[in-house]
Amino acid sequence: MSELTVVEICAGAGGQALGLEQAGFSHAAAVEIDADACETLRRNRGADWKIIEDDVANLDGRGYSRVDLFAGGVPCPPFSIAGKQLGKADERDLFPQALRLIAEIRPRAVLLENVRGLAAARFDSYRDQVLARLADLGFSTWWQLAHASDYGVPQLRPRFVLVGIAQPWATGFRWPEPLSQPPPTVGAVLADLMASAGWPGARDWALRADEIAPTVVGGSKKHGGPDLGPTRARAAWRELGVDGLGIADRPPGPDFPVGQPPKLTVQMVARLQGFPDSWQFSGRKTAAYRQVGNAFPPPVARAVGSAIAAALTG
Repeated sequence: MSELTVVEICAGAGGQALGLEQAGFSHAAAVEIDADACETLRRNRGADWKIIEDDVANLDGRGYSRVDLFAGGVPCPPFSIAGKQLGKADERDLFPQALRLIAEIRPRAVLLENVRGLAAARFDSYRDQVLARLADLGFSTWWQLAHASDYGVPQLRPRFVLVGIAQPWATGFRWPEPLSQPPPTVGAVLADLMASAGWPGARDWALRADEIAPTVVGGSKKHGGPDLGPTRARAAWRELGVDGLGIADRPPGPDFPVGQPPKLTVQMVARLQGFPDSWQFSGRKTAAYRQVGNAFPPPVARAVGSAIAAALTG
């Protein structure tokens, strides 16, 4: 089987890219405008991926005409319930740029992900326009919610995922089935990290944190700092024994009070997103946490990417 290739825009810290790599895709280009996120990509895959630090609007897709897959996590603020939901009126809406590049590249498959807010009725017309354009370009499409917890991620995190596949490969596509086993709990996933600095309350904490996490919220450069989200999200974290008002520099130590809710570290949140511990994030704490919180969980990208790869390879 020849190697499958992908061009990915809005690559961020590499969550989708890592999952696609695990599904068998090699990155002909990973495009990202944020300097810290680009440094993260270089630290982890600089020798293997072509990393382009630039605005997507400056990318000429005609140089990638032999690529199999076009992918991206286009910015969510135009459709997020936490924002103003301006849709196509928002300058951060990059669906038009994605469609331009798809028309220039003519890949065999497309994978785009966004927040569940894009599924709202107010965006029906917008979604229809996107699907109509993809149909004009010869793609059969699937657009549905994917729940991260269905693919082993210990977190709710619903994302609206669009898959488009050209004929004749479209007939072989099947949406990935959820795993038969439920995802692990927050306590099970983070027990060793919570105990790593000698906190005597780690074992009891892990037993209490016996559910999956609420959706991790990364925030944007304009809004959101290093914390675990708005009031409702922080209340859900509190039920798990986690202080969501900030991100810790290190795990709780021997002097941290037993029974007091600890804060999570960037590494802990990254593990809840499905990143391997070996993945290094660049930048200061706020920048690193934002990259983690805004990522597409690698296990979800791997599941969808594997289904696309299966269709493309028969």
